[in-house]
Amino acid sequence: MAFVLTQAPQSPPSPPPDTPSIKVGATIFTDYTVQQQPKIVDVDGNAVAASAFEVTRAYFNLTGTISRRIAFRLTSDVARETGSGSSLNGSYTMRLKFAYLQWTLDDALRSKDTYVRLGIQPAPWLVFMDEIYRYRFQGQEFEERDGYMTFADAGVSMHYTLPGDYGDVHTGFYDGEGYARADPNDQKAWMTRGSLRPLPHGGALHGLRVNGFYDRDAYAADAERRRANVAITFEHRYVNAAFDTMRALDRPTTSAALVHGRAWSAWVIPKAGHGWEGLIRVDRVTPNTDAADAVRKRTIAGIAYWFPHQGTVATALLFDVDHTTFAAFTPSQPAQRKLALHAMLTF
Repeated sequence: MAFVLTQAPQSPPSPPPDTPSIKVGATIFTDYTVQQQPKIVDVDGNAVAASAFEVTRAYFNLTGTISRRIAFRLTSDVARETGSGSSLNGSYTMRLKFAYLQWTLDDALRSKDTYVRLGIQPAPWLVFMDEIYRYRFQGQEFEERDGYMTFADAGVSMHYTLPGDYGDVHTGFYDGEGYARADPNDQKAWMTRGSLRPLPHGGALHGLRVNGFYDRDAYAADAERRRANVAITFEHRYVNAAFDTMRALDRPTTSAALVHGRAWSAWVIPKAGHGWEGLIRVDRVTPNTDAADAVRKRTIAGIAYWFPHQGTVATALLFDVDHTTFAAFTPSQPAQRKLALHAMLTF
């Protein structure tokens, strides 16, 4: 009689436990800037070019997971207080930039990077564009720099990634006033961004995307505040580029006239390899298309070096010239030209 020994089938491996985790990080933007135009007057009455060493931003990040499906982020924003008229004027102060909970829906909806967020969080448009631009440490994109949008806001949102790497959608309801202000009214902003990748398997054209954004908000009932953007973006190992257009509509009070604004920005970042990159950017902003031909024109040109990555650490230096003119503004404004050496560290 023969006996045959068989091995019992092994049970499938257990899923990873829902072990909480916490990570601490920081981001620093610092620079040395010389303002060539306009000149300032020192205490002896001499016309001089202002210059200063500055820490423009310092972020402290606390991120983590409570379980496999629940994550959180807490980010403080340290910046210099200016124009307050208080004893803190000129001091560095701290405020909340992000504070949100995130419910991951990847398993439920079978889609990577799909989630719901609640709290103070990145708004849909600027965080998307900045991930491609990557030079926020030089200065904000025109929508934020010229006062049309804020980078973060309090609200609830959902992000969904389309199947097949064809794009994504990010939509939500927000206070509409930005993370630095309390909501002064009963109005809420509905913001939606959609991005389509026409050729997800197109080789060199994989990085091409067509993007749209709409922000429907109001200062008060029947006092509209609208923003609409259309942009084409491109990402490649040798170049990142974008052309971004915006239309704005503002009625600060119900008795005020509608103000129609328009703007566009085009930038290209050639990558020479070994960490060297260029930056060329042109902005054109018309605050009121129905009034005089007031146009704000901004040109930025620079060269950057990104140090080799060490794990999650990213470090970069950028030397640039930032030139802005103000055509037909009332009252008239002088041209501005700044030379700066910027540094960025994040981990």
